[in-house]
Amino acid sequence: MAKQNIDWSNIGFGYMKTGERFVSNYKDGKWDDGILTEDATVTISECAGVLQYAQTVFEGLKAYTTSTGKIVVFRPDLNASRLQDSCKRLEMPTYPVDKFIEAIKKVVKANEDFVPPYGTGATLYIRPYIFGTNPVIGVKPADEYQFRVFTTPVGPYFKGGAKPITIKVSDFDRAAPHGTGHIKAGLNYAMSLHAIVTAHEEGFDENMYLDAATRTKVEETGGANFLFITKDGKVVTPKSNSILPSITRRSLVYVAEHYLGLEVEEREVFFDEVKDFAECGLCGTAAVISPVGKIYDHGNEICFPSGMEEMGPVTKKLYDTLTGIQMGTIEAPEGWIVEI
Repeated sequence: MAKQNIDWSNIGFGYMKTGERFVSNYKDGKWDDGILTEDATVTISECAGVLQYAQTVFEGLKAYTTSTGKIVVFRPDLNASRLQDSCKRLEMPTYPVDKFIEAIKKVVKANEDFVPPYGTGATLYIRPYIFGTNPVIGVKPADEYQFRVFTTPVGPYFKGGAKPITIKVSDFDRAAPHGTGHIKAGLNYAMSLHAIVTAHEEGFDENMYLDAATRTKVEETGGANFLFITKDGKVVTPKSNSILPSITRRSLVYVAEHYLGLEVEEREVFFDEVKDFAECGLCGTAAVISPVGKIYDHGNEICFPSGMEEMGPVTKKLYDTLTGIQMGTIEAPEGWIVEI
């Protein structure tokens, strides 16, 4: 199949309708086999559970064209299991891991002409999600659900290089203790919208959220986990029950230990010690690592030694190694890469 006539190097990070998507419905206690369809619209009741009580969870992963021309996806089994964890927390039926991976393969295969070529910096973003569909007026879980997977080609997250960003310590709380911060629920992201709009209006790129209970420990941003590098080259990531377990962060930790021979600590990170780190980054599916150059804390600035011009040296090694694994130029650990 011929590639779409798209200026791959200049597309943004936004939605573009592609050819087919996967749809499966849950009714009478079971999921149907699902179908591929060209219909991009969703028709549900005005009283659907998702519209009344925000019963929806989602995932995000990417398909890549490797250096050898193969189309692959990165660790979809972890997305499948995390989606199941999200469903359990919101009293939604889980979608089987094997069927999830099969659906991902079907959708990417059906839209292979939208998978950007190797070397363009662009990828095919994949969005699986589940939501309650039947009418629910009392506060309770829905009885019927829909699982869908669509794709959209997206451009490189960083145009012209990954320049360090400036973030602020937020006055808002992202997640309550014992709440839903550890799952990928739509409601978490709705809660973060006012905070991120406020941050942008004030000239910042992102928010740093502290723990809601004591406001002394680093948690994450609205959509990415933190990763710090100490002055002696140790990788440190915050640990908390209200942090979303980022697949990118878990992969970077493995890369740090097994590919780069770095010492790694996953522990509580107190905000008071952030000023002593050498490098800081935000890790997630979209950018892999977004370097942070400066943190603004109510009139005080924390400036990392890595500066505002480029990624710090350790962060750069982590970024280059993981993207090399994804793009096929570095051998991947067993099971990480699924070929379409």
